[in-house]
Amino acid sequence: MTESKKKSLGILAIAGVEPYQEQPGEEYMSPGQIAHFTKILQAWRNQLREEVERTVHHMQDEAANFPDPVDRASQEEEFSLELRNRDRERRLIKKIEKTLSKIEEEDFGFCESCGVEIGVRRLEARPTADLCIDCKTLAEIKERQMQG
Repeated sequence: MTESKKKSLGILAIAGVEPYQEQPGEEYMSPGQIAHFTKILQAWRNQLREEVERTVHHMQDEAANFPDPVDRASQEEEFSLELRNRDRERRLIKKIEKTLSKIEEEDFGFCESCGVEIGVRRLEARPTADLCIDCKTLAEIKERQMQG
């Protein structure tokens, strides 16, 4: 699979897993669900780390002192954009590691605000989610009101 194709895939595809099929009567955050999300988070973290490493090598390989100021400015802008993207990815890696710690502490999958189950489908869409959809919606409304 090409890198560009892999980058465009969703989190589940990156991890090589299918959407979780809950069994009748299965308890929320059962060992099977925990293993499912651990695999997703670890694969996502590994993919992001590879991207960061690739950027470092790319910047080292491409770093050149162009005599033309336009070429130099273009390269600096490209590097600046790449560094911003990698910084965002580094923050995401930290959030993934925090989520993996929550799994180890058996505190994963529950809303940090109200304590209800976040839900398997929401967690598959955003494995680092720490708020249920209702609390997240309220937080976004409050944020918009504070800005406006």
